[in-house]
Amino acid sequence: MRRTRGLRLVAGLMAVGLVLTACGSKNDSGSGGTSTGASGSQAPTSNLKIGLAYDIGGRGDQSFNDSAARGLDKAKSELGFSIKELEATAGETDAQKEDRLRQLAEGGYNPIVAVGFAYATALEKTAKDYPDIKFAIIDSVDPAADNVANLTFAEQEGSYLVGVAAALKTKTNNVGFIGGVNVPLIQKFEVGFTAGVKAVKPDATVQAKYLTQPPDFTGFNDPAKGETAAKGMFDAGADIVYAAAGGSGAGVFKTAKANGKLGIGVDSDQYNLPSLADVKDVILTSMIKEVDVAVYDFITSVKDNKFAKGNKVYDLKAGGIDYATSGGKLDDIKAKIDDYKAKIISGEIKVPSTK
Repeated sequence: MRRTRGLRLVAGLMAVGLVLTACGSKNDSGSGGTSTGASGSQAPTSNLKIGLAYDIGGRGDQSFNDSAARGLDKAKSELGFSIKELEATAGETDAQKEDRLRQLAEGGYNPIVAVGFAYATALEKTAKDYPDIKFAIIDSVDPAADNVANLTFAEQEGSYLVGVAAALKTKTNNVGFIGGVNVPLIQKFEVGFTAGVKAVKPDATVQAKYLTQPPDFTGFNDPAKGETAAKGMFDAGADIVYAAAGGSGAGVFKTAKANGKLGIGVDSDQYNLPSLADVKDVILTSMIKEVDVAVYDFITSVKDNKFAKGNKVYDLKAGGIDYATSGGKLDDIKAKIDDYKAKIISGEIKVPSTK
């Protein structure tokens, strides 16, 4: 009799445990953008919970953040992880960024991805307090910590290639570069682009303008500023403008279409983005930065217990940088661009990254 009661008690506790576990699986994905599996109805195939903190503009910026989101979505779809996404706001402080990372850490999310160099200071403080959590930061070699992977890119190499394209396509011998914020990272885009233009046409004019100066980072998400800057360049003779400005690039494309000119996209293959369908006919090419690949690689490395701290550079040779051919506007010059690409990969051409 005593043994039978004991077995019934154990069975009852196991049933309660199964119910609690099922409830936990349903609710642990957070409120900021969630999934419980590839179909949205089945439990995760892994007990990992992924946290991702976006830079300003967030999911839907048509550029940098959206590329990170694609890597997150791929992990969610293929591996069945639960996720939580949080977004930065304009003009926020490092303390607010730190609070966002701590929210994810306290919520049991591991690994956690910080999208953008602006998280460096906040992550340095957070990572110290959560040594068992694996973090990644995009576009920054800081902080250097045992539990932080620094995922960076050779943006200057891809920018060089779209600079070559601009030089081969310009009819006015005058092109432009618009950076979102005047920081060293975005200067890499400008320097690479200018080098590519000058490699083909040394006498070409390259206009350059930054939408904002730090600590004002709204230049990454202000299409109106992009419109105004591009209009000034077109009025000054440019017929092609490269926008390394996040969501502000939409304004550049809008102005290009209104003035019968061309624009060059960044980070994503912007010709194929549904949100830019009405201006895609003026997108000559895009400098592709495979943030999605870096995010996915990092997540799978944690899943497979192969996490590696420190800086990992995604360049042309590693397949982390490229240029887009969508729309067919480069079909007649693709072979020439690819020749430059091969020389960069081989080391014959060394693309500068600083002024």
